[in-house]
Amino acid sequence: MARLAYADIGREEVRALAARIAAERGEVLHIYRMLLHSPVVAEGWLALMTAIRQRAALAGDLRELVIMRIAQLNGANYEAEQHRAFALREGISEAQLDALAAWERSDLFSPIQRAVLAYTDAMTLDVKVPEDIFAQTREHFDERGMIELTATVASYNMVSRFLVALEVEGSDKV
Repeated sequence: MARLAYADIGREEVRALAARIAAERGEVLHIYRMLLHSPVVAEGWLALMTAIRQRAALAGDLRELVIMRIAQLNGANYEAEQHRAFALREGISEAQLDALAAWERSDLFSPIQRAVLAYTDAMTLDVKVPEDIFAQTREHFDERGMIELTATVASYNMVSRFLVALEVEGSDKV
């Protein structure tokens, strides 16, 4: 059960934004129901996450691999639940998802996926990315690609930390 009650999306102050979120996301997910306690934060969050997920050029399989790894590392079950279907739809296999915890010992990941996972692990676990991991990742991406990958890792660490701190789960009643 979440640590805070979910916001009432029928409140006048948030009604229009909640409708926009529903139109863009298909529904007002638990994370947005929590965020709507602060409409200004919810609106900024929506803009950032829309840019990361829908407007950036980072390949969808890499984006979803990043998200699933961060969810795993940070214990963000809700994030993993929400993105599993997206990961599969973007071409990540069930076998890869099953092997994600031990990706370094698996032969299921391509060189670019391995570089992205090493970069994700470094940013998530240590914040500072060692030069060898940066150089290995940089071999696969131009400047825009590095910015979008870094922003994706940073953004989804924000998401998972928000979810875990407030104990937002998919099984919660709203």
